[in-house]
Amino acid sequence: NWIGDTLYFRSDRAGEYNIHSVKPAESIALDKVAPVTEFKEFPVVDISHDGKQTLIFEQAGYLHTMKIGQTAARLKIAIATDAPEARARFAKGAKYVRDAAISPSGARAAIEFRGDIVTIPAEKGDPRNLTNSPGAHERNPAWSPDGKTIAYFSDEAGDYKLVLAPQDGKGEKKSIKLLGGGFYYGAAWSRDSKKILYADNSSSLFWIDVESGKVTKIGTDEYGRGRGVKYSSWSPDSKWVAYTSETAAHISRVYVYSLESDKSSVVTDGQSEATDPSFDANGKYLYFVSSDSTGLSKHGFSQSASDARPPRFSIYMAVLQQGVPSPFLKESDEEKGPQPLGPVKPMPVKDGDEPEKKDPPAKPKFRIDLKDIDQRIIALPLPSGNYGSLQTGAAGQLFMVSRPDAGGARGGGGATLQRFDVDLKKVTVVQAGIGSYELTPDGRKMLYSVPGARPTDPAEWFIGSTAGGGGTPALLNSGKLNLDAIEVRVDPRAEWKQILHEAWRINRDFFYDPNMHGADWNAVKKKYEPFLEHVNNGGDLYRVIGWMLSELAVGHSRYTAGERTSEKKTVGGGLLGADYEIAGGRYRFKKIYSGLNFTSDLRSPLTAPGVDVKEGEYLLAVRGIDLRVPTEVFSLFENSAGKSIELTVGPTPDGKGSRTVTVEPLANELNLRNREWVEGNLRKVEKATAGKVGYVYVPDTAAQGVAYFKRYFYPQVDKDALIIDERFNSGGQIADYYIEALTRPFASYWAPRYGAEWRSPSAAIHGPKVMIADEGAGSGGDMLPYMFKKFKVGPVVGKRTWGGLVGISGYPTLMDGGNVTAPSFAIWTPEDGFIIENEGVPPDFDVEMWPKDVINGKDPQLEKAIELALEGLKKQPKAEVKRPPYPRPAKQ
Repeated sequence: NWIGDTLYFRSDRAGEYNIHSVKPAESIALDKVAPVTEFKEFPVVDISHDGKQTLIFEQAGYLHTMKIGQTAARLKIAIATDAPEARARFAKGAKYVRDAAISPSGARAAIEFRGDIVTIPAEKGDPRNLTNSPGAHERNPAWSPDGKTIAYFSDEAGDYKLVLAPQDGKGEKKSIKLLGGGFYYGAAWSRDSKKILYADNSSSLFWIDVESGKVTKIGTDEYGRGRGVKYSSWSPDSKWVAYTSETAAHISRVYVYSLESDKSSVVTDGQSEATDPSFDANGKYLYFVSSDSTGLSKHGFSQSASDARPPRFSIYMAVLQQGVPSPFLKESDEEKGPQPLGPVKPMPVKDGDEPEKKDPPAKPKFRIDLKDIDQRIIALPLPSGNYGSLQTGAAGQLFMVSRPDAGGARGGGGATLQRFDVDLKKVTVVQAGIGSYELTPDGRKMLYSVPGARPTDPAEWFIGSTAGGGGTPALLNSGKLNLDAIEVRVDPRAEWKQILHEAWRINRDFFYDPNMHGADWNAVKKKYEPFLEHVNNGGDLYRVIGWMLSELAVGHSRYTAGERTSEKKTVGGGLLGADYEIAGGRYRFKKIYSGLNFTSDLRSPLTAPGVDVKEGEYLLAVRGIDLRVPTEVFSLFENSAGKSIELTVGPTPDGKGSRTVTVEPLANELNLRNREWVEGNLRKVEKATAGKVGYVYVPDTAAQGVAYFKRYFYPQVDKDALIIDERFNSGGQIADYYIEALTRPFASYWAPRYGAEWRSPSAAIHGPKVMIADEGAGSGGDMLPYMFKKFKVGPVVGKRTWGGLVGISGYPTLMDGGNVTAPSFAIWTPEDGFIIENEGVPPDFDVEMWPKDVINGKDPQLEKAIELALEGLKKQPKAEVKRPPYPRPAKQ
């Protein structure tokens, strides 16, 4: 902000952001910068002025004014407000359902509903709120097999504990202090209702003795994300647990753990992916899903995994006891001799004699014979596919989720639930179109969800039979739970306190650095808690959360605010993919962005077949409404995106020779404009290098970037050199895909009988390469130029990248539906320790993009890259391809 000849600006030169001033000449002399304010605790957030001699700025939630040369004074403002968002209210609707569990008989379901645990009947009766705790967050209900108790996690006492509550809401609750990382998942009762499994955010697995409350750690999945526990993870005698853990090669292995010996034993060999273990109720078998074709699909952090072939999975069983035959041995009909025609009459009983009584055969004691168990693993007679979410019901019954293809996440929405009967060797479709499911202990009923028609629509929940039938529940409406009957009380002020504390705890328990980048994290909480007194809406709350998270001084630390009760529905507009200019009191098309009309993401409305609007023509009317200056051109396109509307266009502003065309406006034209920029750069490079140098732009290191790379790199592998532009790269995965393609070494030529030589590898450019990066590139966009330099692919031109190379994963949802991140992993090397984060990757050639150059259509960074590519070609010219003499075998 300028006042007179002095520039006032925010700077953290002294620690916190304060206001500084300087009187610049042609450039700013840093030694002449002087602080104007000296705040120690909270930074100056914004700054403006009255155009004269008074600055106004925000700091610590207050407004301050300051006359030049004087001390800042807090501006006291009193505004009477009803604060409607702070009023208590009731929340209802299926969108608040976040988890669910079924009762043993299938009569009710326990629902995690916006932080409360509520049970709801399958048919008759009303919902029952077991918690009624607006200031606490309850998660992940699990119903005991004996039907008496519902377990769930609650932070009512501060950190999360496991709570055991009577299912009818009457009687005392029992709390159990937990071991682990602070956040917990997937409570699963044992079959005898005396023990509970759970996992935590460190991917560790624990079991609890319910009576004593003792918690025992089973193990930690050091290389994976092992959280998949379920009822059938328990053996029939409740003395063994089946679980999975990954090897250092990221292959999941199945383990069994003995509670009596406190020891785990491996079942699968680690050469094939093995997941979803489930004990059969008969105690003879342990089922699991396995694949030997996972390949790169288990290495999703690497961009090269995007081209991995989807793996195929099969279902296997391990026969647990020696001597138990395979249930899938070939059967053979044999002659058994004549059989009696009718029932054999029993021998008459003499007076005084009693029929012989026989005790029922004793149920064999469950055991696992670990010796040679790998030799007792057999495949179920099912075709390979995309299976997951195994659960077992009655003896010899296995339930699994199947998708129609082998891609995507196993067990996702729109899948089919199937049942395999071991004795019948038969597969039955139980239910189509499900999202998730849970069986009752006897396997006769199930709770299942059906995804909404759109990604933003909430799921519907049903309780139904597992007998089969496969009808679409959304149409049948059979067994649908009346979720609209659930209402929970929301006390915003109590909720806001819980949300702030939980956002703090998420970072305490997930952040990669246990020392919190040097911040005293307990002191940070105390520093920001006083702001809760002044919070009056969700916007205020998340602003304070953002301030609190900023104390970590780390990238990828952000939030997504939860629901706002006062939010108003916005009306979108519509865009034509064009720039306008004013001429003759009308709007004229100055530039029309061409697209790829066969691709929905790159559709250009004005160039579609039958429309053919040209640059220089006038937009005369929209939807029959005459358009003249000063009417805002975009005001006539409200709610038009994706809809057919009529435009009147013509060659002159007076309407002579006009015509009416029908177009479908876009909701967003960013992709269209970006493609125009990319294609323009391609043409500039082509022209400046006489076609010798190629140009490839990568907008990110995720799916869109791979698509761009394939579109622009492979059609240019005949070029002598290459420029890779990663400016504004928004990141994603680790860009090994690009680097591998750019560094493929030359091997040989091949001489065909007809035509030109072939090159091996053919999909490669072996000449000089230059990369352009800038301060808008970060995350994976930091890693790409880092690898480009590390592997000496070529020089980097532009500016130092953003410097945000920590990683984020999944985090618990906050009570109001909001989210915060807590970077959970960071990059380091043996040579340099932790790198790039808060530093960025510096270019080899620092080139500024001055506004005057950009306004004049210049691109200094691209121009420098072209210069370097041509210099590289002078030093490393493309070798002439000349076929050698054909071989002549020596005469014998």
